[in-house]
Amino acid sequence: MAGSTHASPSVEAVGEAGGSAPGSVGAPASGGSGRDTWRRFRRHRLAMASACLLVVLVVAVVGGRLFWPTGIDEIDFSAMLQSPSPAHPFGTDDLGQDLLARMIHGGRISLAVGFAAMVVSTLVGIVVGALAGMSRGPLDAFLMWLTDLFLSLPALPLLLLIIYLFRDSLKSAFGVEGGIFLMIVAVIGGLRWMPVARLVRAQFLSIREKEFVEAVRAAGASQWHLVTRHILPNAMGPVIVAATIEVSSAIIAESTLSFLGLGFPPDIPTWGRLLYDAKDHLDVAPHWALFPGAAIFLTVLSINFVGDGLRDALDPRRVI
Repeated sequence: MAGSTHASPSVEAVGEAGGSAPGSVGAPASGGSGRDTWRRFRRHRLAMASACLLVVLVVAVVGGRLFWPTGIDEIDFSAMLQSPSPAHPFGTDDLGQDLLARMIHGGRISLAVGFAAMVVSTLVGIVVGALAGMSRGPLDAFLMWLTDLFLSLPALPLLLLIIYLFRDSLKSAFGVEGGIFLMIVAVIGGLRWMPVARLVRAQFLSIREKEFVEAVRAAGASQWHLVTRHILPNAMGPVIVAATIEVSSAIIAESTLSFLGLGFPPDIPTWGRLLYDAKDHLDVAPHWALFPGAAIFLTVLSINFVGDGLRDALDPRRVI
């Protein structure tokens, strides 16, 4: 009926649970909803341009070695601190190493840290928020107290302390690159789940009182079925938007740690590490800091605009 509110994508399962005929409770086709979301996203010009830029950046860092096979540790003292040239499009560092090759390698690590930390923080936030949103009483109060406690902690000093305490043990257990990667992902993801948890809890508190959820509950569905098939899918829109923002936050956090010299070691050139190595040569080789700084800036900016476009596209009340 025109003007009616969309039900849960899986609400027709109520008919099966209650013994009524399938399809007795109408639900919009997921394909139509996806097409509407894509149409609204395409109309957001900044989001589309940012998505294209982000795809270009990802393809460049993932497949760039196929087109630029220069090694990241090839030293050429005769080409130290050279400006961009056909032989070295991004110039060289103080050891004559090609910055384009190091940018490509470092981009893979920076993006991998960003997306992996986003997965960790989103999963933890969903679990904590769902438990708090579906419980009534002491558990909800305790989880929100825990969330507020983590929110009140100073993130950067805590990051530095944890890395200082556990860096050597993880290096010995998983190797230099693997240990640092796991530590940074765990620390960044473990300190970024709180906004997602509060968002998921708010969505659960609202959706669990909706009519279609009451119908599923009255039909005898279990709590697990209620959460996984009806409440959580309807709460994922804002969570997806928050997850995109977490990627950019994690990339900035990793770059900050590397710039402070507490991230990956010098032989693993992340974008933040390249900035750290370039800080003493800004007067004679500004290109050394310009290119990794521009890569961080463009990546974070494009991810934020994509998140803004997803926020508008996933909100059916907003007309673009």
